Amino acid sequence: MYDVAIIGSGPAGASAAIFTAKAGKKTIVLDADQSITKRAWIENHYGAPEISGPDLVETGRKQAAKHGAELVASKAVALETAGENLRVQAEDGTVYEAKHVILATGMSVELAEASGVAVKPGTEPRIKSIVDCDAEGKTSVAGVWAAGTVAGVSMHTIITAGDGAKVAINVISELNGTRYVDHDVLKVNG
Repeated sequence: MYDVAIIGSGPAGASAAIFTAKAGKKTIVLDADQSITKRAWIENHYGAPEISGPDLVETGRKQAAKHGAELVASKAVALETAGENLRVQAEDGTVYEAKHVILATGMSVELAEASGVAVKPGTEPRIKSIVDCDAEGKTSVAGVWAAGTVAGVSMHTIITAGDGAKVAINVISELNGTRYVDHDVLKVNG
């Protein structure tokens, strides 16, 4: 049983996982290694003067794992409500149960559509459909959230990463019952 299951470990998914895991929430990330970011060269991501998409994705995954997120290399093929929780089925048949699910599936709404999550036309170039969610990331299915490109934000990695963090903070806040803030303090020697 997980607090949060995240589908996708591109910039939105990994960013969400960094926040949920660092907040002490039991987090699992399922990823089919299909992130479009893996084909990018990036020179407009704050804090990274230039970086390849594969390196950015790998850095995000490592950072999420460092904070305790469990990463599983598998495609999520089904998502369903199970009482108060949600069940995510991987393509190998393994089922993961979580209180909340964050869809961070980039350009794909396939899992959302197959699971009864409402979608609507996309607004970005080449994005046919997106998940219909509110400003917090909540979708039409209780406990299911959307972040990043699939949630309708600009495809730029800096924006999808920020959206993943925003949605994660909203999920953590809901789990905690109070607004969550994560500010580390600079450690000074001496």
